Amino acid sequence: MAGHSKWNNIKNKKGKEDARRGKIFTKLARYIMVAAKEGGGDPEYNPALKAAIDKAKAENMPNDNIERAIKKGTGELGADIFEEIIYEGYGPAGIAVFVSCLTDNRNRTASEVRHAFDKYGGNLGQTGCVSFMFDRKGLIAIEKEESINEEELMMMAIDLGAEDFISDEDGFEIITSPEDFNKVRDGLSENGFHFVVAEVTFIPQNTVSLTDEKDIKNMVKMIDVLEDNDDVQDVYHNWEMPDDLEE
Repeated sequence: MAGHSKWNNIKNKKGKEDARRGKIFTKLARYIMVAAKEGGGDPEYNPALKAAIDKAKAENMPNDNIERAIKKGTGELGADIFEEIIYEGYGPAGIAVFVSCLTDNRNRTASEVRHAFDKYGGNLGQTGCVSFMFDRKGLIAIEKEESINEEELMMMAIDLGAEDFISDEDGFEIITSPEDFNKVRDGLSENGFHFVVAEVTFIPQNTVSLTDEKDIKNMVKMIDVLEDNDDVQDVYHNWEMPDDLEE
């Protein structure tokens, strides 16, 4: 993993999220509801809920929306029942694609996800067909600024428990285990660092490039359609996005 930057993927994903603010709030509300339902409504005793709230705040989700989602999750405002479903398959030219969903209608979600794969040159696979190609890790991305001393940031991140530190011309990526993510994120935040991305995610062990223009176009469209679906929380893939890809 060391030396292989995902910065371009981060920027592309962030740009798309910014353009879909309303849908992001819908997805985050579901994330919060499920976390509150499974572990209770107090983030001090529910790390999953704390992570969900932090992610919502990073996207400037209003506090009223966050509180309402927590209350729905704990049943105070009526119960919305969502279940987590993972879909795995292949995009154009065999790109590994891993889709995480929260849905209240399994049949609807399965149909819509399958349609997105089929329409753009991919196909759904069996459970486990691509998930082994990804590692669950904490990812913290910090944009480069003149005020940031790279060596000091690296040493601080490692002292806090980071597994890997990657630097390129755009910024810094700090990789942690899922268990140490909160400690590293909170420690860096307390020292004044601001994050472009801070989340527990799935990182591909290896990436694959696409050279055919049709495959690239279809891959972009497939990701867009999946991410535009309210039931889809995250889309992970092992495609090495080209630097000049238009958002």
